[in-house]
Amino acid sequence: MNIKVIAFDADDTLWVNEPYFRASEEQFCNLLEEYLPQHELERELLKIEIANLGLYGYGIKGFTLSMVETALRVSNNNLSANLIEQILDIGKQMLNQPIELLDGVEEVLTALKERYRLVVATKGDLLDQERKLRKSNLINYFHHVEIMSDKDDANYLKLIKHLDIQPEELLMVGNSLKSDVLPVLNVGGHAIHVPYHITWAHEQIEHSIDNERFKSVEGIRDILAFV
Repeated sequence: MNIKVIAFDADDTLWVNEPYFRASEEQFCNLLEEYLPQHELERELLKIEIANLGLYGYGIKGFTLSMVETALRVSNNNLSANLIEQILDIGKQMLNQPIELLDGVEEVLTALKERYRLVVATKGDLLDQERKLRKSNLINYFHHVEIMSDKDDANYLKLIKHLDIQPEELLMVGNSLKSDVLPVLNVGGHAIHVPYHITWAHEQIEHSIDNERFKSVEGIRDILAFV
């Protein structure tokens, strides 16, 4: 591989993220248990989240608004102001969570920093992702930070153009096959999948990937064998 730039996803690749969403979802379901069982509430919330992605994008703020909308829908708009306030508090707690780096992250970034340009390529709410990166104390490892509204072919091509490289000179490392792997392969780049033990349902794909520019490893340290 003639790699010049290695891009890293942020959430659940560099630091813990999805478990906070799962815990918050459980809090939300407990608040509304008188209206629907947990599995039905989770299904309704996911449906509303996905429907709202075009309006709110990805991230905690959109998730919080979707929780409020779900609560109003399942209660037939019969919610107390106190309950809405508790749902908003769940969102605020998420925004204030500490940053917990995943095992091996700093070791890998240190090993790669002198040989490659390192980039963060993530999606979500701009302010929230900037806050997490700042709190992570990882910013000095990276040449560039790209926060996308979505990770699609067009946005990866825009990143490649900005970095002034060819697609085959980019390696993307991330936990999501849908967001971190498939679009990068589509535009001609390389991708390494580092799975995380929890993946949001919307990020899951059903089919396997057969591509010579794709590899899957067990942990982030394992990428060092390929670069």
